[in-house]
Amino acid sequence: MLTIEKKTAVETYIAEKIEKRDTGEPICAYVYDLDYLENHAEKIKQSLPPFCRLYYAVKANPEKPILETLEPIVDGFEVASYGEMQKVSGLTEKAMLFGGPGKKDKEIASALESNVDYLNVESFHELNRMIYIAEQKGVKIPVLLRVNLKDNVSDSHIRMSGVPTQFGVDERDIPVILLEALASPHIEVKGFHFHAMSNNLDAQAHLQFIGTCIEKSLAWQNEFGMEAPIVNVGGGIGINYLNPDQPFEWEVLAKGLEDFYHIYQHQSLTLFLEIGRYMTAECGSYVTEVLDVKTNHGEHFAVIRGGSHHLRLPAAWKMSHPFHVHSIDEWRYPFERPGIFDEAVTVAGELCTPNDVLVRKENVKELRAGDVMIFRFAGAYGWTISHHDFLSHPHPEHIFVKKD
Repeated sequence: MLTIEKKTAVETYIAEKIEKRDTGEPICAYVYDLDYLENHAEKIKQSLPPFCRLYYAVKANPEKPILETLEPIVDGFEVASYGEMQKVSGLTEKAMLFGGPGKKDKEIASALESNVDYLNVESFHELNRMIYIAEQKGVKIPVLLRVNLKDNVSDSHIRMSGVPTQFGVDERDIPVILLEALASPHIEVKGFHFHAMSNNLDAQAHLQFIGTCIEKSLAWQNEFGMEAPIVNVGGGIGINYLNPDQPFEWEVLAKGLEDFYHIYQHQSLTLFLEIGRYMTAECGSYVTEVLDVKTNHGEHFAVIRGGSHHLRLPAAWKMSHPFHVHSIDEWRYPFERPGIFDEAVTVAGELCTPNDVLVRKENVKELRAGDVMIFRFAGAYGWTISHHDFLSHPHPEHIFVKKD
């Protein structure tokens, strides 16, 4: 891991690599702008009304410098495994929320011994296992019941509620599981969890979803005479990879949350948000050198050092990842430099599979072997979701840029 002085982050890194390069090793790195991340997270936090608590969804990017940058800003961390729990426990005593559809007994027990404040209950069997473990330890577990709503709530890229999924308890079964949880002396129901979507781009739809979550939580509280003030609406706020000039309207969401605060402030509700992708995506760039430019069957291809084993998201979602070309004038070979001008290009990686594609038939003004491609929004669901060791290529560098 290298840390460099910040000038223009990615451009500074590329310039230093070109200047110091004495071998033919191509450029390939993740570059994270920690100053941008800090400022962005501060703006998110400051925009929230008093009844909101901001948690960072560690799954989006668990790199230690990312967690250290966010730790002073967020109220806590949402974790989904023992490994994430350990990463957070090692740097803060702030609260954790522990979710995920497949918790192991060891993870539940470890959560009870760490600074995990709430565990999500995803099923009847998981509730019974929590009761069993709590009985053995002689403790009471604070839980949030995860609800799979009976109706679809968005047109987001991935839906985890309102459709059949492995997540949560069917809304129609909530009264039954509530009775079972409330009857146990080892379970304390603190509220409800409704994470329902991924990469939603519609702020108004998100507000409508949050309103639904609040109303259903209040209805269950009244019906069962509960003091369960937490409404965890999860995350799922998106990045517009296909049209970056039309981002999610955070200001609309923040204004709507303020309105909810004034409507429900007499109810003593606490609204939890688990923000991951929207928090970290834009602070990271995947930077990689073009190895070859070629034409096959009338279509143009650029082959890069790297690919989906470093940045899996565009291949998984079958999309063109946002990018721009950083031209490199230096050409170190004595023969012709391949390139294209004002043409559509497909950008493929170095793997031996036709699925290793990051960009699909997008127009470029100029792209040559030896140029560098900079892929935006790589700070979330980038490196850690990728199949790093397929073909055993070297890993990219990981660069964390901060003024201080």
